[in-house]
Amino acid sequence: MTPNDDAPTGAPRSAQADDEARARAEAEDQEALIQRRRFLQAGIGVTVALTVTGLSALSVTGSLRPIAKITPQQEPPADGDILVRADDTTRVVQASDIPVDQKQVLCYPKDPKSGVVKNGTDNNLVMLQRFDASQLGPDTTPHAADGVVGYSAVCTHLCCTVSDWDSKNGWLLCPCHHSQFDPRADGKVMGGPAPRPLPLLPLRASNGQIVVAGGFLTSVGCS
Repeated sequence: MTPNDDAPTGAPRSAQADDEARARAEAEDQEALIQRRRFLQAGIGVTVALTVTGLSALSVTGSLRPIAKITPQQEPPADGDILVRADDTTRVVQASDIPVDQKQVLCYPKDPKSGVVKNGTDNNLVMLQRFDASQLGPDTTPHAADGVVGYSAVCTHLCCTVSDWDSKNGWLLCPCHHSQFDPRADGKVMGGPAPRPLPLLPLRASNGQIVVAGGFLTSVGCS
């Protein structure tokens, strides 16, 4: 048989081979797509499982990212928390412990059910002061307890502790850059570089104790 004799039968075999090759390629692509989907689904499942257990989460990109955890000691003040002195967390603060028109008393919230003192972060440091109720502004009065007001002790300027008291003017004073705040008027800035008032903490009285009546009304920390 000559080469010309093979030509009529050779062309159909070539087209058939091309069709088979395309079919195999399509099948391989489909299988690869299925495998990628399975890999992504497995990665997402691992991420969810690790997140629930509090371990580092594996993202679908393959990178490890730690899950931020807040300990009970770092939980923010909550409704029903009592207040204990920062310098002696065994001492529960009574309204009678807060002198009128005097320097602020530093405290931490304490969960009365678990007994956990929330002193794991400076953002939970609270200042208490007591005034005659008639001296308090209209927006401050609803959040006071027997004339006692509570504010975050974190200065809104650079996060120093507002630990000083300007007795002449009756203002809270930050020792770092001398920002001044009026505790009778929602922690309003009276001087210095602080960009905003101190966050107010709602309080209520219960059997002579000062009890937290909710979270800080504005965000705690420096701007």
